[in-house]
Parts: sequence; structure tokens; C-alpha cells
Amino acid sequence: MVPDSGSGTGDPARASDETADEGAALLDELRAAIGRYVVLPSDEALTAVTLWVAASHIQPALQHAPRLAVVGPTKGCGKSRVLDVLHETVHKPMMTVNTSPAVVFRIIGEDPPTLLVDEADTIFGPKAGDKEDLRGLLNAGHQRNRPAWRISGPEHKPTAFPTFAMAALAGIGDLPDTIMDRAVVLRMQKRKPGEKIAPFRSRYSVPELNALRDRLAAWLTPLRGAAHRLVPPMPVEDRAADTWEPLVIVADLAGGHWPAQARAACLSMTRTEVVQDEQTTLKTRLLRDIRRAFEQQGNTEALRSHDLLAALVQDAEAPWAEYGTKGLNAYHLANLLRDFGISPANHRFENGRQAKAYARNQFLDAWARYCPGPARPAPAVSETVPARRVPGMPPTPPTGTLPVGPPGGPAGPRPTR
Repeated sequence: MVPDSGSGTGDPARASDETADEGAALLDELRAAIGRYVVLPSDEALTAVTLWVAASHIQPALQHAPRLAVVGPTKGCGKSRVLDVLHETVHKPMMTVNTSPAVVFRIIGEDPPTLLVDEADTIFGPKAGDKEDLRGLLNAGHQRNRPAWRISGPEHKPTAFPTFAMAALAGIGDLPDTIMDRAVVLRMQKRKPGEKIAPFRSRYSVPELNALRDRLAAWLTPLRGAAHRLVPPMPVEDRAADTWEPLVIVADLAGGHWPAQARAACLSMTRTEVVQDEQTTLKTRLLRDIRRAFEQQGNTEALRSHDLLAALVQDAEAPWAEYGTKGLNAYHLANLLRDFGISPANHRFENGRQAKAYARNQFLDAWARYCPGPARPAPAVSETVPARRVPGMPPTPPTGTLPVGPPGGPAGPRPTR
């Protein structure tokens, strides 16, 4: 699509002082308004949300449609309130909790809406089921010219449905890596006792935010041509640059302190996610190593904390002996497992003594979600069809050898999902 040519030149340095001042002041107002209604994790996060909202008004000029991942460890962290504010400020908001992929396919067009998806964890969780099409749409829609092909109409002709649209997704826990990698990530936390926000009330909050939205559209719509031609210098590369470029473009169009502020936020937040990715990878490695420790102990019901630590630290190929300053300890282990809902508890062992231990059944759900084992081969037909019993005769004894080991093989019985 050819964006509106407008009056922009593609070079923010050539924009009139009046236009630049207007843009910078307007972004300042928007930033202050967002900050009144929600407590964000950092000043950089508030800057990022402000620029993301503004970027939604130049979507037709963009090559990439960055996602905004609003995630938190529990409910009550302000995730839905962020979507409330976005709904009143972004371009053509489409709020949904549980929608049909077919609806979204047909709504997205040359001038796409801004998708606002609450409770996104229900889409990407283990019980997502028939939401795979929506997952694919949200992944593909990050970049222009990635249509979804479907058989449509009474003549059943192959039809290309556009997927390109900016989207904000809010949910508990991290979203899939494919989404997080394409997103500006807000890691929300519960407010501290001293942190105050203004109550969000439709009678006065909505008119205020809608007025800002209309002024954003009036400022940015004529600049779509300029935005389309801009190739701003970026402080990051690759996928991170694709995601943050629309935000930096808006900052460069606004001028003032915004170009430097946007790039500082970009660097800070992308570095935070690099650390988070490393930590997530480390936690997944920990789950795998703990599973191996249980297997080496015959999949016992529980392992003492100090026995589990010893097994982890003694693995020469694992990073646990060098974790922290003196190697992995009980505090580190409990802290790394906390996000999975796993914690040690008093356990009585065979000798009658109690000790702090980790129960194996606590790990089953996390193992299934984050490091599932290889799929088992289906049993042969001869193993699944019982021999027909002749009336009046004793049952035929089984032939062959019985498997040795715990039920279900080395990994033990798997939980029913």
C-alpha cells in the first residue's frame, strides 16, 4: 500500500519548528496521561508505550507492526488497565478476549485496526486447542506482506487475507518466544503501597484520552509519507531493530528530547529482555537437570534439597557449580523454581526422619510444559489386543519378557492433560 504522501519530507530535520514542537509537546501530554492511569515498570517502559500508541496512527506507512506484550506474574498487576488506556488512544482499536480467527482475518485490511487482546495466556496456553490459527496470524502479522491463505466464498477459491496489524497482548506469564521476540515487553508488577494512580472512569477519562487520540491522528496522518521514507539510525540490530523502528520513527518526527529518549528506552528494554531470555533458558536447563537427577535415583517420590543440590553441582557439564559466587545453593534453587510454582517442603523419608525436600510430582507439570520428553513410539498392535479367552479355560499367560523399571518407563507415569 502506498502511504499518504502528506506534507512530510522524510527528513525530520527539515520539518518546521512549529510541527516539531507540536509533536514533542503532544507526546509529552500523552506520556503524562498514560502515567496517571497506570504504574509501568520503568520510565523507559512509559516512553515505549507512549511511542507505541503514536506509531499505531502511522500503521499504513510501516514495514513492521510491533507487538506490545503486557505480561505479569499474577493477576492485579495492571495489565487490563493498560489495555483500557490503549483502547482510548490507539488507531481503530479492536478489543477482544476470545475471538474467532475468521473474524480477525476479515477485519484486517489496508488500514488495519490495532488489536488489543486480553487474557492472551488462554490463547497460548496448553489448553489453547483450536486457537492455532490465531497464533499463526499474530506471528505473521508482525511484518507486512505475510498473508494467510484460506479457501473462501461459495466458489471455494483460495483467498489471501492480510495479517499485518499492530497488536497488544496482555496475559499472566510470558507469551511464546515467537511473540516475545517481536514485542516491546512490559513486565508489570503489583503497585507498592505508596504508588497512586488516578481512577479510570469513562465519564471523564475517555473524553480526555480520546481528545489526545484525535490530536495524534491530526498530527501524524499527514506525516505518513515522511514516516514511510525515514530510515532512522538504530541502536540495536536484527529483530529488535524491526520491532523498535516504528517507535523511533515517531520520536524522530516529534523531535526535541524524544529521539534520544526513544533510543535510550530501546537499549534499556532490549538489554533487559536479553537478560530475561538468558534467565529463562537457564531455568529450562535446571528443569531438565532436575529430571535427570530424579531418574538417576529411580524416580523416587522426593529428593532431599541437599541431595538434589549435590547432584546438580557435581555435573561437570552443567553451570551450577559456578552459579553465583560459590555455586548453586538452596536459596538460589528455590528462587529459580519459584516461577514454576515449585517449592521445598518437609518430607518424611523411609527412616522416619524429616527433611526439606522437593517432591517429584511438583515438577510434572513444568516438565510437560517447558521440557517435554521425546514422544514414545506407539505400541505394536499385538501388544494392545488381548488374546481371546476360551470359556471354561484359564487365561493364557503372557509371552515374552516384562519391562524392567518403574511404570511408564524411566520418566515414570505421565500426568493426564
